[in-house]
Amino acid sequence: MTATMRPAAEAAPAVPAALGRTRDTVQPALREAVGRLDETSRAISAYHLGWTEADGTPVSGNGGKAVRPALAVLSALAAGAPAETGVPGAVAVELVHNFSLVHDDLMDGDTERRHRPTVWALWGAPAAILTGDAMLALAQEVVLDSGSPHAIPAARLLSETTRRLIHGQVLDVQFEQRDDVTLPECLSMAGGKTGALLSGSAAIGAVLAGAPAETVDALAVFGEEVGLAFQLVDDVLGIWGDAAVTGKPVYSDLRARKKSLPVTYAVTHGGAKGRELAEWLAGEETGGAADEAELARVAALVESAGGREWATAEAARRVATAERALSAIPSGPREELIDIARFIVHREA
Repeated sequence: MTATMRPAAEAAPAVPAALGRTRDTVQPALREAVGRLDETSRAISAYHLGWTEADGTPVSGNGGKAVRPALAVLSALAAGAPAETGVPGAVAVELVHNFSLVHDDLMDGDTERRHRPTVWALWGAPAAILTGDAMLALAQEVVLDSGSPHAIPAARLLSETTRRLIHGQVLDVQFEQRDDVTLPECLSMAGGKTGALLSGSAAIGAVLAGAPAETVDALAVFGEEVGLAFQLVDDVLGIWGDAAVTGKPVYSDLRARKKSLPVTYAVTHGGAKGRELAEWLAGEETGGAADEAELARVAALVESAGGREWATAEAARRVATAERALSAIPSGPREELIDIARFIVHREA
């Protein structure tokens, strides 16, 4: 395998057309929403979202894949409503996602995201905390101001989703202090940290559209499974990804000694190699003290203990489960949702 999820001879998957189309639909509303923030929070949010340089100079670019807003818009279409019905939900989940990124960068000590300095690295920890909080509060405001007769259930879904996301992050932080993390625990953490928001994103448009519970539940299951696939791929890229593409240093997760999914699988299922890996993770030196040669050795240890192969196969299995959940969804939105799920599994960043 190459440094990504695919065999070297296989072409990179095309970016699904739905991502670009829904981004164009959502961006004006997202910019309008961010415009409600106070001047400082607005400026920092615009930088984080990729709209400006740190000095406020506008820049070109799309600010990322925008998977979550796409799911929200497509879920409204899946419920038989116009795309516009899902836009407030799309804006809200993108704000929640970026609240979590700003805070995650601070907690993880990451100084770079998408090849640019992170918010806390430029403006300090207090500014990062307050900017994230502002985006989170704004997300609820956008849903409640949507004009949908189903705004309150949608806002409740967003709150529950955010609570699950935060719980996943709490577990992630706790795992840093433990040497006995199990694979089921790690999957539960990922289900909160990543699966919850993908699930909420895939359901919120349908909730705003007043879809029946069966439709909402099917979309939520789809998003949950895609979220776990997303995290599995993210964890593979966090060890073996191309730094020029991911925007993070090679072996970044190993440098931080993160108990990611492939690492946890390798420790708990890798026999002697897993025990050797566990000893390294529990070592007294900090992750930052390990040099590139040592990190390369540990990456090879994770791979030989089965962590990479399992994570790749499990991501594919989760996507297959997600696809089956959509059996009753209309064909147009269903096909576009599946395209996004398959793109996630084969992405390089």
